[in-house]
Amino acid sequence: MGFTDASLTGLRVFRAVAEHGTLSAAAAALGYTQSAVSRQVAALERAAGTVLLERHHNGVRLTPAGQVVLRSAAAVVDRIEATAGELGGVPEERAVVRLGWFASAGAVLIPRAVAMLSRSHPGITVLSREGSTSALVRALRAGTVDLAVVASNPPYRALDREKPALVVDTLTERSLQIAVPVEHALARSDSIDIADLHGQRWIGGVGNERVLGVWPGLGERPEVVHSARDWLAKLQLVAAGLGITTLPGALAAAVPRGVRVVSVRGGPQEQRRVQLAWLPQSFTESVADVVEVLRAASREV
Repeated sequence: MGFTDASLTGLRVFRAVAEHGTLSAAAAALGYTQSAVSRQVAALERAAGTVLLERHHNGVRLTPAGQVVLRSAAAVVDRIEATAGELGGVPEERAVVRLGWFASAGAVLIPRAVAMLSRSHPGITVLSREGSTSALVRALRAGTVDLAVVASNPPYRALDREKPALVVDTLTERSLQIAVPVEHALARSDSIDIADLHGQRWIGGVGNERVLGVWPGLGERPEVVHSARDWLAKLQLVAAGLGITTLPGALAAAVPRGVRVVSVRGGPQEQRRVQLAWLPQSFTESVADVVEVLRAASREV
């Protein structure tokens, strides 16, 4: 059995595993059982004659051979899907750019940029989706998105260590701020000292992102009274007077009534970057047009 015997289903499954980072997440996305995904990966490894995935307690990592197979899988699956579209009578008249973005970018930046693009480049269709930065990096590698808007914190390490290296372009770099209810004592000034944050009631994230919403390096165990995945939900909880939360720069223009934004003095500088990332081979003319519009939109946010 050689790699030419690899099935299209196996390639689809392998691509999904590479994108989602775990067998269980890939199974859920595809509507398969985890055992079915494991069987497909095992069959693909037999066809390739080598190990394609390293299993770890927190997910999977592609081996060098797996990276080679992933590039082939992405190309084959994309071509088959394009052919299916043509056979189904859907001509490829419009360029399509698949854009991924992290949560807070979707509040202001992405809607503004896509609206601008529809006016300036009506021949380009953007298909967008939300995801965490780590998930979007995997999606870039798997070829399921062409371009990603991601978040980066100091010390601004590379987004991953795979080859070829991702191309990264910084859109904005801004200080993290605090959102407080307008009636809160901290709302009396445009800036507060980091010591003023001690003993506050916080609105944080959920799951592995529970710390999101709490000031980094606070020096005490924070009292998280409410947890929400969605940043706009966090801000509405702030507006209701139920706690305070951190505010990424990308959300400054989406603050609802009842919320005051203040800066923080003292302690390490808490900068956050909004960046664009793409693979060198994915930088088509249409992707370049979307990049330019995102740059223009970020200057207005």
